[in-house]
Amino acid sequence: MCAAPAGRIPAAYAASGRRAVRVTLVAATGFFLFRYGLGLPVAATYALFSAVALGGLSRIPGTGRQRAATGLRALPVCWLLVVVGTCLSVRTWSAVAGMLIVGFALAFTAAGGPRPAGAAPGLQLLYILPSFPPYDPGSLGERLIGTTTGLVLLIAAEALLLPEAPPPSYRDRAAHAARTAAHCATLLAVPPYALTGADSEAAREDGAALRPLTVPEAERPAGPGLRDRALAHTGLATRTLLSRLARLTTPPGGDQGPRVTAVLRAVAGLSDATASGLGSGPAPLAAYAELAEARAHLAAASAGPVPAGAAAGRRPPVLPPAVLRRHAAVLEIADAALAMATAADLAVRGRRATLPVPPGPFWYATSRAPTLWWHRARGHAGRRSVFFQNAVRIALALTAARLVAGVDTLPHGFWAMLATLTLTRTTMDETWSTIRRALGGTLAGALLTAGLLTLVGTHNEVYAAVLPLWMLFAFTVGPVKGVGWAQGLFTVLVALVFAQLAPSTWQLAEVRLLDVLVGSVIGAVFGLLAWPRGAHDELRHAAAELLRRAAEIVVATSADVAAGGPVAAAPFAVSGHRSLHQAVILAESAYAQFQSEPTLFGGRGRGAALPTVDWQAALIAGHHTLWGSERLLERPPAPLGPAAAESAAGLGDRVAGRMLLVSAALDPGSDTPAAPVPRLDPDLPGFAAEPPGAPRRYYATVAWLSALMTDLARIPRSGPAPGPATTTAARTGDRAPRAAGPRRLN
Repeated sequence: MCAAPAGRIPAAYAASGRRAVRVTLVAATGFFLFRYGLGLPVAATYALFSAVALGGLSRIPGTGRQRAATGLRALPVCWLLVVVGTCLSVRTWSAVAGMLIVGFALAFTAAGGPRPAGAAPGLQLLYILPSFPPYDPGSLGERLIGTTTGLVLLIAAEALLLPEAPPPSYRDRAAHAARTAAHCATLLAVPPYALTGADSEAAREDGAALRPLTVPEAERPAGPGLRDRALAHTGLATRTLLSRLARLTTPPGGDQGPRVTAVLRAVAGLSDATASGLGSGPAPLAAYAELAEARAHLAAASAGPVPAGAAAGRRPPVLPPAVLRRHAAVLEIADAALAMATAADLAVRGRRATLPVPPGPFWYATSRAPTLWWHRARGHAGRRSVFFQNAVRIALALTAARLVAGVDTLPHGFWAMLATLTLTRTTMDETWSTIRRALGGTLAGALLTAGLLTLVGTHNEVYAAVLPLWMLFAFTVGPVKGVGWAQGLFTVLVALVFAQLAPSTWQLAEVRLLDVLVGSVIGAVFGLLAWPRGAHDELRHAAAELLRRAAEIVVATSADVAAGGPVAAAPFAVSGHRSLHQAVILAESAYAQFQSEPTLFGGRGRGAALPTVDWQAALIAGHHTLWGSERLLERPPAPLGPAAAESAAGLGDRVAGRMLLVSAALDPGSDTPAAPVPRLDPDLPGFAAEPPGAPRRYYATVAWLSALMTDLARIPRSGPAPGPATTTAARTGDRAPRAAGPRRLN
C-alpha cells in the first residue's frame, strides 16, 4: 500500500487504509489468539473491541507515534473503566448511574484538547462493553488481559507500522513567523522605513498560519497545561507583532530618529533569537535585555510633559503629535516582541524559563498542572460552554439507552448504546440526517448478514477466514463513504465476530437492526431536547457576551488612562479582564464547533446563527481588547491634561457604545427589534485629534481604540472592505472545509 505511486490511491482512502491495516492486524491477532489459541472467548472479545475502540471508533489526531503516546497514557484509564463497568453491572440501577457519571466525565474531557476529545468515544465503548450482564466478577482478570493485549498491540502498531510524515509543528510555524517578523523589523529600521507589498503579504500569511483553525488538530496548543498555554500565547503574540509591523506607517518627514531605529533593530534581533529558541537554541536573554533597554529609552524620550515643579533639566523636549503617534506604534511592537519571547521561553522550558515573566498576562506560569486543569474545567462547567452541552447531551442519551436495554433486557443491548454514541450529533438537523443514512445502511447490512448466517451456518472456519478481509474493507471504506456505509459494514462485521463466539442464526441480524433503531431513536430524542441547534445559538450569545465584556473593559481602561491614576486604582478593570478572558474562551470553543456544523435549515430567525457575520473578527476584537488594556494599565501613571483626558474618555465611551450596538444585533432580547448587524465607520471623529501637550500614553490609547473600531467594522460581512490587517480566513469566510466521513460527537 505504501509503495503505490503517488496519486494512484486517493488521499482519503490512503489514510483510512493505513488505519484499517493497523486495526485489522491487531484486532484479528488478539481475537484469534484468545479464541482459538487459548480458548478464552471473553478475552478474545475484549482484545478485539479494545483495538476497535481506540483504533477505529476514536479519532485521535496526529501521527502514529503521537496516537501511540496518547494510547499509552490512556491505558490506566482503560483498566479503570473495565473494572468499574464490571463491578457496576450487578444491577441495572448501578450500571445506569455509572453510565451517567462516566459518560459525562469522558465527554467533558474534550475541553482538555483535541487528543482527549478524539479518544473519548473509544473510552466510552470500553466502559459500555463490561457494563452489561452477565455480572461476572470472576471474569475480570480475563477481561483485563484481553483489553491490555489489544491496546498494547495497537500502541505498537501505531508507533511502528506504516508511519506517516509529521506535519510542521506549531513551534515550527511560530519560529517561521518570528523570522518573518525579524525580516520586517529589519526593513523598517532602514530607509525608506516601509515594507514592500510582498513583505506585508508574507506577514499576513504567516500570522494567519498561526490561527488554531488553520493548524492540524494534533499540533494545536489547546491543552490546559503550562507549555500548551504558553505556546498558544506565543502564537497570539507573534500574530500581534506581525500585524503591528505590517500596519506601521512611514515616519513623518522621512526620518524616524535613532531611538526608534534602535527599538526596531532590537525587535529584529529578539525575533530572530526567539525563532532559534523555539528550535534548539538557547534562551534569548541578551536580545531580550537589549530590547527592554531600547524600549525604556524610547518611552522616556516620548513621555511628554512632566508635572509642574519638576526640574527643568529633566523635562524632555515636546515632540510633534505625528512623532508621538509613531512612537506609540513602535512601543506596541516592542511590547508584542517581548511578550512573544517570554511566552516562547515558557513553551520550550516550562518552569525552568529564564526570561522575566510578568505576573498579569502570564498568570499561568506559576500554577501547577492540577490547578491549570481545574481552571479549564471550571471555565467550561456551565451551560454556556459547548463542551458542557455536548457532555450533558451524550451522557443523558447513553444513560437512557442503558436504562432501556436493562429494563427491557434488550439482546446485545450494548449495540443500542454504541448506536447512540456514534450517531448522536451536536445539532438536531445533523443527527436526523445521520440517523436516516445509518438506518438505511444497517438495513442493507442486516439483509446481507441474514443471508450469510443462513448459508454458512455453524462453519466457524468460514467466518474466521472472512473476518480480517471484511474488517480491512470496512475500516477502509466506511470512514470515507460515510455513516450509511460504515453502519452497514459494521453490522456484517459484528455478525462475523459473534458467530464465532456462539452459534448464531439469521435472527442475529434482526437483533442488530432493532438495537440500532432503539439507539437512534434515543439519540434523536436527546438531540431534540438538549440544545438542538448545537453551537449556532451559543455562538451568537457568546460573541455578544464577549463584546459586552469588552465594552466594560474599554470604558474602564480609557477612564483610568484619562484620570492618570495608578494601576491599583482600577480594580474593576483588572477584574473585568478575568471575565473577558473567560468570555473569549467560551466564544472560541463555540466558534470551533460551529466550523464543523452544517448550516441550519430555516434561515434568519432569532435562533439562527447570522450568515453575514464575520465571527473571527469578533474574536479578534476580544483579544485586542485584552492585550491593549493590559499594556496600557501596566504603564506608569501619567496625567494627560484636561483636553487629552476628555478626548480619551470620550473616544472610549463611543467605542464601547459601538460594541454594545453590535452585541445587541448579534443576540437581541425578546423585545429587541430584529435588525442586521450595523455597518460601522471605523474612522470615528476624534481619532485624528491632537490635544495640546498630549503625552505618548494618549496616542497609545487612541491607537488601541482605533484598532478596535477597525475590528468592529469587519464584523458584518457586508460592511466596509477589509483593511490591510485582515487575515486570509476573514476574507474567505468562517467555514473550513469539512472532512470526509462521519463526524462524531466528542
